Order: sequence, then C-alpha cells, then structure tokens
Amino acid sequence: MTNDLVRDRQAMLAGMQPTLKAGSYIFCMTKDPAVLATLGNRSLALFREDEGTALVLSRHDAAEHGFDLSMPMSRIVLEVFSALDGVGLTAGVATALAESGIPCNMVAAYHHDNVFVPEAMARQAIEILLALQQKAGALLLTD
Repeated sequence: MTNDLVRDRQAMLAGMQPTLKAGSYIFCMTKDPAVLATLGNRSLALFREDEGTALVLSRHDAAEHGFDLSMPMSRIVLEVFSALDGVGLTAGVATALAESGIPCNMVAAYHHDNVFVPEAMARQAIEILLALQQKAGALLLTD
C-alpha cells in the first residue's frame, strides 16, 4: 500500500474526496479513569494531553456522561490516502476553511485525514473543500 500513498500537496488536494459522515461529535476532556475505562473504546479518537485525555465522542455518549454539548461537530473525511510525510494537505484544507470563517479541528489518522467543523457549517465546508479539490485538479492538469 505504501506505493499508493500521495505525498505531493497538489496531488493530495486534487485527489481528496471530502465526505460528510453521519453523526454528531463532541470533543471532551477527562482525567477520570472510570470514564476512560467506559468510553475509551467507544471514542472515535483519543489523545493524552498534560491536562487529561481528550476524547472525540458521539453526541449520545457525551450526553450520557454529562459532557458539555454546546459545540457539536460534524466529521468530514478527506478520502485520500495521504502519506504521513506528505506536506500541505492539512494546511491547504485549514486555510481554505479559515478564509471562509469556518473553524476546523484537523485529526490526522493513519489512512485518512478528518476535519471536524461546527455542525451548522458542515454543508458550506463541503462546498469549499470540493471547490479546493477541483482547483487543485485543474492546477495539476496545467503542470
């Protein structure tokens, strides 16, 4: 699979297929070992920080455990097999969204990059990312 990984910035942007996934996600933080034992395997992602463990939970799981639900996020998967040492995908996506006033939280996983945006801005974010993908594809054709 390593031969199929994309490293070039324009190729990553041109090859991405931003896909809005179903569900509502909440970013949470806990230091409670019991909560981690219960939710660790149910979390879409977790990251250990000095302040505690950050979890990305479904809205349902977050509500069930009393977390703050005031910032529901939608998940967009970029659907491109970008290499871990590829340069520019995250920056290109975050910049395009920022230029339109859309905050995002980028979570890079092993195979795909995930973009979390406020639920109310998800459709607009998809439109922006599709336009970015098309523009990058056009630039690749002119090179």
